[in-house]
Amino acid sequence: MAVKILTVDDSKTIRMIVAKAFRPYECEVLEASNGVEGLAVASKEKPNVIILDVTMPVMDGPEMLAKLKSNPDLRSIPVVMLTAEAGKENVLRIAKMGVRDYLVKPFKEELIVERVGRIVELKPRGDSAQKHRRIDEEIKVLVVDDKPAIIDHIKKGLSDLPWHIEGVGQINQAFDYAQQNVVDVILISLSLPSDAGFVLYQKFKGTVKTRNTPILGMCVKIANEEQTRAQQLGFTGIVTKPIDIVDLRSKIVRALNLDTSFLYFEHRDTSLVVKIPVEMSQAVIREIESCLQQETTKAVDAGLDKVILDLTKVAIVDISLVELGLAIRQVSQDLSLKFAVLGSAEIQTQCRNFQETKDWKLAESFEKAMEILK
Repeated sequence: MAVKILTVDDSKTIRMIVAKAFRPYECEVLEASNGVEGLAVASKEKPNVIILDVTMPVMDGPEMLAKLKSNPDLRSIPVVMLTAEAGKENVLRIAKMGVRDYLVKPFKEELIVERVGRIVELKPRGDSAQKHRRIDEEIKVLVVDDKPAIIDHIKKGLSDLPWHIEGVGQINQAFDYAQQNVVDVILISLSLPSDAGFVLYQKFKGTVKTRNTPILGMCVKIANEEQTRAQQLGFTGIVTKPIDIVDLRSKIVRALNLDTSFLYFEHRDTSLVVKIPVEMSQAVIREIESCLQQETTKAVDAGLDKVILDLTKVAIVDISLVELGLAIRQVSQDLSLKFAVLGSAEIQTQCRNFQETKDWKLAESFEKAMEILK
């Protein structure tokens, strides 16, 4: 069920700000313009949180709060109080009223979300949370490292993608940036001085806006203690230095569940063609394997009856590529799809050197493969 938030304020502008702030989340924002209306709505709707202004006509915030606390059905509802006075005496007075938190007007949208997020779990709306984005869409990456060379290496390595890479060297700067901008994934150096990387991770996880953002830790390969600590804390993954860009890209793809299938799978005539790229790696193999079952099933649904493994861009066939081919053939057989391998004469010779590929149907051109599979 969606979280119910009741905002009680005589200012229509404030109510609009609150409603807008919670629009990206699974929330129902209820409104009232004074304490009397607020009590009526609270009694009927039983909100999860009440955002209550101090100064209002008809019935002000403190009076409404007193009535809430005297009602057994409403006394447990957490209240965040809004006040225009920032003085110490006023803050202490509000704290004694039994409110859960408070905010001084004027306030930014992210602050009210942060305060309420401390009380209830705010989940992104389903349409934005479940949208299956492609790797060639804009992705916003925040890199936190005090070494500019690392940031430059990542920017250069991912420059072929329409991703925005923001690099910062200070944790306060990184935290402020993430609160003011939408960030899809965060990379944090675990070797920042004074455990700053781990401190920043906990700050991000304690903040509503970045609580569910994937965070990858970066460290040298032999930094076992840092890696273990990051895994125990709950980092999404570890990227080792020197950074392998293909591996980094793959980990971001997995963290964000980005669609890469169009890079490797193509419907051509009556065949599903599995295209192996020039830059072959374990990361690429994992991406292909993750899409394999879904793409072959879609091929069957589309009326295709053949699977062709395209090795025309490959220079060397190794055991990992053979194992991938065997997996593709097995899935093809399970779905009653015919299977063939497309590659140059040299690639075919390399394939034959592996005992496991002795019964593969090999062809040098797509047309030849189609003839073989008739």
